[in-house]
Amino acid sequence: MRPPDLENLLRELTPHVLGALVRHHGDLDACEDAVQEALLAASVQWPVEGVPDNPKGWLITTASRRRIEGWRSDAARRRREEIAAARQTVDPGPVSTVDDTLTVLLLCCHPSLTLAAQVTLTLRAVGGLTTAEIARALLVPEATVGQRISRAKQRIKAAGGTFPPAADRLEAALHVLYLIFNEGYTASSGPDLQRVELTAEAIRLTRQLRRLRPDDGEVAGLLALMLLTDARRPARTRSDGALVPLVEQDRGQWDAEAIAEGGRILSETLGRHPAGPYQLQAAIAAVHNEAARYDDTDWRQILGLYDVLHAVAPGPMVSLSRIVAVAMVHGPRAGLQQLDRAETDPALASHHRTHAVRAHLLDLAGDRVTARDHYELAARRTLSGPERGYLEARAGR
Repeated sequence: MRPPDLENLLRELTPHVLGALVRHHGDLDACEDAVQEALLAASVQWPVEGVPDNPKGWLITTASRRRIEGWRSDAARRRREEIAAARQTVDPGPVSTVDDTLTVLLLCCHPSLTLAAQVTLTLRAVGGLTTAEIARALLVPEATVGQRISRAKQRIKAAGGTFPPAADRLEAALHVLYLIFNEGYTASSGPDLQRVELTAEAIRLTRQLRRLRPDDGEVAGLLALMLLTDARRPARTRSDGALVPLVEQDRGQWDAEAIAEGGRILSETLGRHPAGPYQLQAAIAAVHNEAARYDDTDWRQILGLYDVLHAVAPGPMVSLSRIVAVAMVHGPRAGLQQLDRAETDPALASHHRTHAVRAHLLDLAGDRVTARDHYELAARRTLSGPERGYLEARAGR
């Protein structure tokens, strides 16, 4: 097995193994340490000895051993070890076929945590994102992310790590899945524009949530949004991995089945539930997908939807996307005026996408020299290789 394949396999199995350990042993913090040790052992042994027939079972068994060894080395827990010795064995028995990923997701969304902590911990434990990737996704410093993860684990431990109904944690779970999908659809760093394993995992988990909550409009809205957006993935990159903007995409490459399914879910949802932020974003994606050509896009309808979204769930990226719609309806100068006001938000002031949008609007307005400067500035500030290549190419034009 090649190293990239091994890395993907271990990333995919991590939440399954962690969920199994937490169910059997409790204590998320200690179980995650044990899982990390098992992953390290696998990364060393499997390339030499080969991947076992049941890699998930191998990891669970190895992690369980590490967890028990750690327990036994803690003198303060020796009495508890004697009581539990009868049921705590090195061999955890037959490996369950239950997918524990959703269990870990809901555990990380523990009600004792703040929403920010829930999102951060779940991105780490379920999404497999690094501290740096989480920091970029949430627009916060890496040090803040590290502190949130450490404090969240301690708070879950103090609260007993209980599992309330999914409804008690649904808002955080949806937010987490939304961020995981976004990181997969447009990776915040690295040589690839997309991380398909993350978008696929986000869609899979959202389907599971919808089975748990079939009458929740926002769960359905999020699934529709993911499907309608991910449908464009085949046309977003060239054969060399270079980014293809929406205006240049071959819409014949879009996934018609995903568009149909997302549209069907959205149609069933909008008429039955109050429109929340995920349903509104799905509606915007649907309008884009309905246009046979970019020039046929109904920007007035999109702007109207962004106006509602901005009122329901304001945020820096919503503001930035709305400004693009303003420019497409009322002209680039109108968009630039609103961008000047929006840049007072610290989250937007230094973000590479803010400079990219400004460059695009300046280009449309005919100010090519200043547009080039902002394209170059955006290129320097992004950590995504494909985005940097695209922005540098735009500056070169």
